[in-house]
Order: sequence, then C-alpha cells, then structure tokens
Amino acid sequence: MKTIALPLLCLFALAGCSGTPAPPPGDPPKPQASTPFDALKASEQRARDVQKTVDDHAAEQRKRIDAATE
Repeated sequence: MKTIALPLLCLFALAGCSGTPAPPPGDPPKPQASTPFDALKASEQRARDVQKTVDDHAAEQRKRIDAATE
C-alpha cells in the first residue's frame, strides 16, 4: 500500500502545481506603458476635456440668458 501511495501522492502534487498553459504563439503581447507618467498624462487630458465641456456649456447658457433678456 505504501509503495503505491507515495508515487500517487507525488503525481497529484506535480499535477496540482502545474502552471497555466502558455498563450498561442500567434497573439502578440499587449504593449506596456512606456513611462510611469503615461497614466498621469491621460488623467490630465481627461480633466482638460471635462473643463472644455463645462466651458462650452457655460458659454451656451450665457448666450441663452442674453437672448432671453433682450
């Protein structure tokens, strides 16, 4: 019994520790961020876009108010 249990235990341990399969060779790896500041630049650009939207809406509202008071 001991002679069968030890090899089976080793076999199960090796099977449990096997890694995930490698991705197919046809898929190129996704590009990584080239610098740590890329995320900061993206956030800054998003903030500029939001500010532009707010400014556009404010200008449109001013035009409506001016048209209503005339």
